[in-house]
Amino acid sequence: MRKKNILNLIKYHAENNEAGFRDEAYNIARLFDQSGDPQLAEYIMALLSGANTFVPQNHEYESPYFHKISLAGDSLPLPSAIKNDVFGAISAINQRVGINKFLFEGDPGTGKTETAKQIARILERDLYSVDFDSIIDSKLGQTSKNIASIFQEIRALPNPDKAIILFDEIDAIALDRINSNDLREMGRVTSSVLKGLDGLGDNIVLIATTNLFGQFDKALTRRFDSIINFNRYSKDELLDVAEIILNELLSKFKFAGRNMRLFRKIIATMKQIPHPGELKNIIKTAIAFSNSSNEYDYLKKLYETIHAGTSDLKQLQDEGFKIREIEILTGVSKSKVARELHE
Repeated sequence: MRKKNILNLIKYHAENNEAGFRDEAYNIARLFDQSGDPQLAEYIMALLSGANTFVPQNHEYESPYFHKISLAGDSLPLPSAIKNDVFGAISAINQRVGINKFLFEGDPGTGKTETAKQIARILERDLYSVDFDSIIDSKLGQTSKNIASIFQEIRALPNPDKAIILFDEIDAIALDRINSNDLREMGRVTSSVLKGLDGLGDNIVLIATTNLFGQFDKALTRRFDSIINFNRYSKDELLDVAEIILNELLSKFKFAGRNMRLFRKIIATMKQIPHPGELKNIIKTAIAFSNSSNEYDYLKKLYETIHAGTSDLKQLQDEGFKIREIEILTGVSKSKVARELHE
């Protein structure tokens, strides 16, 4: 962080320039993250996202095509590469330079939808999700008409600066026209989406997510100002994510003990560590289903879930677990573990 950043913060505060103040704070968070202090960057972002959380909002909007999403809940932790791109998107939105259409692509559970919620929390905007069930129609040509109608409603939003529109799993209406069974109908639908995106003003923020980016119509991908790939997780980053998830859960499940070394070793035994969404469910279920009178029973449950039942003592030893750790994972006393392994 440089002197310029501090001076800008003071200047924006003195001028009551909330947008400038928040944008400078995002820049400072990004600088801390890039300099090797991601915890402080996360703390700054959390402070910003928590600001004015309970201020009543009076800009809600009702539509038959989309509904307001609750922003409650915790965001999924992201690796630095993705997090930097998200910081960049937030900064671009704040600067109002016409970069306002974003596509989040990646496998299920990588944090695309939760990141859209986090962006809405940080920017203090309402998040409206398009209801594709109300758009897709079996009647020939009706789906494309519905799409045109929804973009017309988006353009007519009374307070566009206070909203973000989410096209969650946009592939429901935007797969490659060449690979469609009904080329004419898919062509009409995709053309309606293209026209709708082209007609959006710079003051309307739209985020779309997809699990099927490879099947997207190339003309559609060019309509987005930025495409963020959420599949950029290394094994070490997933281990760090798992630790962050566990720390969050341990603050809620007070009976569970903390043994991060053993926890990471258990996760590392997985042939393929899943993405954060599935990883969080596995860890949360292990804690919730564990014996509350045994502080480390969740670790035993976690290992059993991952390996479909506890392995024998020799296999646990071969996986690098110590005698005390094997005792926790099997319930067999240390003396018996040592004796059987020796024999």
